[in-house]
Amino acid sequence: MDIRAHVSMVFHLDKCIGCHTCSIACKNIWTDRKGTEYMWWNNVETKPGTGYPTLWEDQEKYKGGWEKKNGDLKLKLHSRLKGLGNIFYNPFLPTLDDYYEPWTYDYENLFNAPEGDDQPTARAISMVTGKPMDNIEAGPNWDDDLGGSPIYARNDVNLDELTEDEREQLNELERVVFFYLPRICNHCLNPGCVAACPAGAIYKRGEDGIVLIAQDKCRAWRMCISGCPYKKTYYNWASGKSEKCILCYPRLESGQPPACFHSCVGRIRYLGVLLYDADQIEKCASVPDEELVAAQRAMIMDPFDPAVIAAAKKNKISDAMIASAQNSPVYKFVKKWGLALPLHPDFRTLPMLYYVPPMLPVLAKTKDGNYDVDGAKGENTFAPLSASLPAMLSSLEKARMPIKYMASMFSAGNVKVVEDVYRKLIAVRIFKRAQTVKDYQQAEVDAALAAGKTDAEEVEAIFRLTALPTYEERFVVPPLAREVAVEAWEKPLDRKTDAGFGVRNKINRRKF
Repeated sequence: MDIRAHVSMVFHLDKCIGCHTCSIACKNIWTDRKGTEYMWWNNVETKPGTGYPTLWEDQEKYKGGWEKKNGDLKLKLHSRLKGLGNIFYNPFLPTLDDYYEPWTYDYENLFNAPEGDDQPTARAISMVTGKPMDNIEAGPNWDDDLGGSPIYARNDVNLDELTEDEREQLNELERVVFFYLPRICNHCLNPGCVAACPAGAIYKRGEDGIVLIAQDKCRAWRMCISGCPYKKTYYNWASGKSEKCILCYPRLESGQPPACFHSCVGRIRYLGVLLYDADQIEKCASVPDEELVAAQRAMIMDPFDPAVIAAAKKNKISDAMIASAQNSPVYKFVKKWGLALPLHPDFRTLPMLYYVPPMLPVLAKTKDGNYDVDGAKGENTFAPLSASLPAMLSSLEKARMPIKYMASMFSAGNVKVVEDVYRKLIAVRIFKRAQTVKDYQQAEVDAALAAGKTDAEEVEAIFRLTALPTYEERFVVPPLAREVAVEAWEKPLDRKTDAGFGVRNKINRRKF
């Protein structure tokens, strides 16, 4: 058992309002330089939608992540020999059109245009070429709120699992539904970008698991961009180096959460430490698709287990770091309550950013000018259903967004995993509604708790951390003790006696 600590995240999608404040905070701090104009280390997408860059989830197009081949786990992008053959030309690299051509406006023309009969305009100017742009065809949030949905939302690769009728129903006016998906680098346990880099410039920090790119070692091969299935590594066309989200590690080292976390208006973001067994990484990434979520959960260790604590201390994980893991909101959402799921576990990178899926609107139509909720009736639900508002909240089978779509995103197609999450979320909603609105009977509440495999105490804890968390409860920033890591790098390395952070850093660099 090789216990290590990892700074991990949870995004609660039920609370995201799509304001993009997180994206702007990141842009202002990290990507306002020349060559980074098109980069959004944090972006917010509307789902269904094709995202940014366009169709990033389609690994038949981009070849990101890992796959099982002949019983072994292999990069989807290429083998070492094929990578050498394509080192000067990567056919699976996203183009600027897959992102968008960044632009500004010629505002000076509004003030300096000569007098004339027409109102002066500010033409769009490319931030790459400096020349006027006649047509702007895309942007980082081009399909926000289903804008242009016949073109964008219809091409969402997660819709491939739905029947033709289900796909068409999503485009009916009364059934249109969408939710927001904020994305940053997942700082994966089995990162494809690290494995794909020919120069070995990308590495995971041993003390906290943050994935970084050594700028002095980057040689601009750009294989990391294709190797990352989430497309969260970018090429700086001005510096000739690749860049990515660094999880604001300078802020973490000073005890502050990352900027996108701190600025989040909906307070959807949680940060904490997870203890995991590094010996299980390859095994976990190699299981069949339907077992990926369970395997990743199993790899996360109980920070209260004496055996786990002893193994962590053997790896020089400090008492303060262990205490942070015990107080981690991420551990509660992911492991204790089983509510947070990884995004596209089928990419097999073992992402350490987890999502609580959004509650799904029920299926309904207008009838005689009124909102008809009879369609909300479903089979196999755990509460008596009638044409009433409370019944609408308990219908899982008749949700407007098919469960298969959510399973494609968050459980590699395993519908049962997503259903279990929703049953617990619905149980929380019914329990609290019975307390406040008092339109559920106790028998219905008990049935909901049983179906969600939960109890009143757990429901109250989930509600508290979801709706009423304090700053300290949302962000349990561990003491990263970077001064210890720096000392380990500066000292001569004795592999027999030095089991500190520096050694583990070197191991991490070599391993991938």
